[in-house]
Amino acid sequence: MFDFLKKKADPYIYAPVQGKLIDIATVSDITFAQKLLGDGVAFSVNEGKATVYAPVSGKLETLFPTLHAFGIQMDNGVSVLVHIGVNTVDANGTGFKVCAKKQGDKVKAGDAIVEVDFDLLKQTYDTSVMLVILDPADKNITFEAPMDVALGTVVGTIQ
Repeated sequence: MFDFLKKKADPYIYAPVQGKLIDIATVSDITFAQKLLGDGVAFSVNEGKATVYAPVSGKLETLFPTLHAFGIQMDNGVSVLVHIGVNTVDANGTGFKVCAKKQGDKVKAGDAIVEVDFDLLKQTYDTSVMLVILDPADKNITFEAPMDVALGTVVGTIQ
C-alpha cells in the first residue's frame, strides 16, 4: 500500500576512488581474493593523497577506529564494506584522516569518508582498495569489468 510514495533506492554502486578498477581475485589478501567476505571489486589508486568516498547511500554502520575500513548499510538491506589496503589496520590510523562523517551518520553516495596518504602507506602496505558486498540482501549484484575509473563511475548494479 502506498508503494508509489516510497523513493526508489539508487540501483548503482559508484567508484569510491579514482584509479583503476581491478578484479578482486588479483589482490594480495586471500580473504578478499577468494571472496571469503563476499563478492566485490578492487581499485588501484595512483594519487599520492586521495579521498575515499561512499560508494552507496545508507547508514555508516561501521567506521573502524583505525580508519582503514568502513561499512555502509543501504536502506534496501545491502551491506557494503570498503577496505583501504591490505593489513593497514597495523598502521593504527597513520596515513588516514576522517572527513566530516562519523559512525551512525546517514551518508549519500559520493560523500567524503576518509582522506588517505597512499604514498606513505605504499612504503609498507599493498594499498589496493577493496569494495565488498558483505550482505547482498537477496539482491542480484553485478560488477563492471576492469577499467579506468573516475570518481562517481558506476562500477556495479543492484537488482
